[in-house]
Amino acid sequence: MRYQQSDPDVRLMLRVRDDDAGAFEELVRRYEARLVRLMHTLGPSHELAEDLTQEVFLRVYRARKRYEPGAKFSTWLFTIAGNVARNSARTMSRRREVSEVDAPRSQDSPSNAQLLASTALDASGLMPARVSEGSERAQIVRQAVESLSERQRMALMLSRFESMSYAEIAETMDLTPKAVKSLLSRARVNLKEMLQPYIDSGLIPKEVGP
Repeated sequence: MRYQQSDPDVRLMLRVRDDDAGAFEELVRRYEARLVRLMHTLGPSHELAEDLTQEVFLRVYRARKRYEPGAKFSTWLFTIAGNVARNSARTMSRRREVSEVDAPRSQDSPSNAQLLASTALDASGLMPARVSEGSERAQIVRQAVESLSERQRMALMLSRFESMSYAEIAETMDLTPKAVKSLLSRARVNLKEMLQPYIDSGLIPKEVGP
């Protein structure tokens, strides 16, 4: 119960538990974009990411009467999100729906490419000051991120964009903090190995700041 007083989202969720529709709408407003971003990194389709985000909120609403504050709200929420993402991945695998051929999308493609580039290069330790938005560069970076295991991508996103501690990521992913540390370390090493040749060749600009 330690987060009940200090976490405003826990207080919101307690109001949701009491059937406060306004509180639920506020939680959706606070977390929708963050969940879509996470889901889009775990899977290639933006439309699927939106659908999975709605599934997460549906599960939250259905579970509202059983909710008990025992952890940070975001940890509880992203645990549900991880379960939804894994279930979707298993379903897609069974159906052999390989979405790798997700051709360059319309106007949101540059921002998504920038997001992946920022994730990959920042996590790898290469830290360029900027990354060009050219389609070839975007594809290289996307492939680098997508070549990581699902668990490595999940841990990376929770660490990089949600600023979760090892302990919080461990609780979210049902791992030990030591396992999370190992996942993140392998992810960084893998990304650096995959992207370094393109940095060295100049295909991805280095431009490392001071």
